[in-house]
Amino acid sequence: MKHDELKKINDNLIDTFLSAGKFSIDLRKKGLKKEIKSDGTPVTNGDIEVNTILTKKIQEVTPKIPIVSEESSKNKSSGELSDFWLIDPIDGTYDYVNDKEEFTLNAALILNKKPKLGIIYAPAKDRLFYSYGNGFSFEFSKNKEIKLTCEKKNKPGEIKAVSYSDNLKPNIYEMHKKFGITEYKKMKSSLKFCVIATGEYDFYVAEPRASEWDIAAGHAILENAGGIITDLDNNEILYGKEDFKNPGLILRRSKNL
Repeated sequence: MKHDELKKINDNLIDTFLSAGKFSIDLRKKGLKKEIKSDGTPVTNGDIEVNTILTKKIQEVTPKIPIVSEESSKNKSSGELSDFWLIDPIDGTYDYVNDKEEFTLNAALILNKKPKLGIIYAPAKDRLFYSYGNGFSFEFSKNKEIKLTCEKKNKPGEIKAVSYSDNLKPNIYEMHKKFGITEYKKMKSSLKFCVIATGEYDFYVAEPRASEWDIAAGHAILENAGGIITDLDNNEILYGKEDFKNPGLILRRSKNL
């Protein structure tokens, strides 16, 4: 798919992400209905309704490309996929339910098993990020499009990480030590990819845990901004695995870390 086609798809989806994000906030203000899924994770009516909004628009824009969503069983058992959408309508449901700000809406277009387009919106923070090709990652803020290049924003000598937990497991602690991390902050949602792409943070490492829809949009945004995303053995991460499970991850703002 050509660059202009990817940009057109991205541009056709942005307003839907913004309106779906506002809708998710409005639902939360009214009071969410929460259930526990079979895998033990929470899901709300917000997850389901935002999923409906996003999938409907994406089907309208790209009717021939299958969609795989966290909140739908459709296409999850259709065998190995190469070109498809990955959607996580609400990443960070715990934050969403508990009136916190870091939850995100996510969609990524996978082509030949690689994320080529990604959109992430954090409505409670009003931060919108998107990417549609190498060198074309942006944050849209205050009616301005800001190009993301992973340029460092920290002081010289500071190497800041985001972490899934305040309490680092020994293996994660050792990775922080190896890369010279000077401080870290807990951040659960896909926003962690974005704040590395902006240069606010430098590093993230995770054990095998999340699913492909949790990371694909962030992968596109960070990699297209110049960041590095690999598994724990420095291998490229590809998408469309039969179980949609991720390996362990390392995100780096720069290969010089």
